[in-house]
Amino acid sequence: MFIQQMYTGCISEAAYYIDNNGEAAIIDPLRDIGAYLQLAEERNATIKYIFETHLHADFVSGHLDLAAATGATIIFGPDTPTTYPVHLATDGESFPLGQLTIQALHTPGHTLESTCFLLYNELGNPQAIFTGDTLFVGDVGRPDLAQNTNGTTAVELATLLYNSLQHKILPLPDHVIVYPAHGAGSSCGKQIGSEAYSTIGNEKATNYALQQTSETAFVAAVTEGLPEPPKYFAINAQINQQGYNSMSAILPIALQALSLEDFKIRKQDENVVVLDTRPATEFTQGFIPASIFIGLEGRFAEWAGNILPFDKSILLVAPIGKEKEAVTRLARVGLDKVIGYLEGGFETWQNGGESIDLIIDIEADELAMDLPFDDNLVVVDVRKETEFAVGHVKDAINIPLTELTDVGNMADIDDHQNIYLHCGGGYRSVIATSLLKQQGFHNVRNILGGWTAIKELETKIPLATIK
Repeated sequence: MFIQQMYTGCISEAAYYIDNNGEAAIIDPLRDIGAYLQLAEERNATIKYIFETHLHADFVSGHLDLAAATGATIIFGPDTPTTYPVHLATDGESFPLGQLTIQALHTPGHTLESTCFLLYNELGNPQAIFTGDTLFVGDVGRPDLAQNTNGTTAVELATLLYNSLQHKILPLPDHVIVYPAHGAGSSCGKQIGSEAYSTIGNEKATNYALQQTSETAFVAAVTEGLPEPPKYFAINAQINQQGYNSMSAILPIALQALSLEDFKIRKQDENVVVLDTRPATEFTQGFIPASIFIGLEGRFAEWAGNILPFDKSILLVAPIGKEKEAVTRLARVGLDKVIGYLEGGFETWQNGGESIDLIIDIEADELAMDLPFDDNLVVVDVRKETEFAVGHVKDAINIPLTELTDVGNMADIDDHQNIYLHCGGGYRSVIATSLLKQQGFHNVRNILGGWTAIKELETKIPLATIK
């Protein structure tokens, strides 16, 4: 038996490859399927099954492309609504894989169709369970993402989740390995642990949700304090339900190297967005006016899905040699309308004599010096509300980054004010400054090091908390 977790940190997603005696299965594949095909080839195995634990909301699955490339059967849990052919497993149905067996356990709660897959070893003993978004390390799946599906509420889904865990998962032997679909940083849970996998026994002992002594207590615990789901989740779930264009069709269009003149012509279309994926330190020193920054060095796909419009085409300005990476990572969250990239990158624009914009970077020390004397100074904090509550600059305005795409959220800030903007460490604030620049706010300064640098100057900068 061979199992490999294939983890993608940018979106905190774990896919799995399993093989035995020349037969392989993939669980929850990403849209870019090359790694799965390569691994199967290296191990001289044929991919027989593609198991989907649910209709994912935080990425676009590679199930359709993978099935087309291999002839493998796509398997979902009971009553999964799709517009393409799949095998809907019944609760308890078994699938042979070499000398192994994979059993479907219908575990509604995160979504109605959520299904875990229990792996039995060559001796017929339970070895591992692939839990999707039903059970994480230290957490369980959010029950609010699929609410309103068939009229269900978050409380009703949480009740289903409690019963799924109690009757399907927790009775398993303590040694059974738990392989979840996500790790720390995913928005599919509240407090997912940093470990890549766990065991049933460890989760029984340490998982806060499994410590609840009643159904009522469990429902209250898992529904309390849930943040707003990312904006792209509903779109991704719909894409996974209805299907999508193959990567082989997307890449030739997206990877067109455009001359400066061609790029300028396409840029004039009001339904086109210019996306700059260079490092933040390069972007702030000069960029194409009105372009949006989302750097490849951060949680790129996640922020792109939250910030960029899905109904517009994208022109790329990328680090040379990183164009395909940018296109692939955008496609993982369903942003597949890239129509080309600027050949030679930003240097082509700059060397062509075109106008550029820039962002003024300042140290936290400069904020400390300016704050007492500048009556027009306003601090805008683009961290999440929960981060802001723990500590912030006194009188700062909190506008979480995902809300900056709505011009109306800047209505209380006047053009003449000096905007000093920051996030936690510096990545989000550069995205935010690019959005403000695009909206016509040009008197903006980006505070380097963000809140991390600011709080070190607490004797010079007045701070506050929300209790």
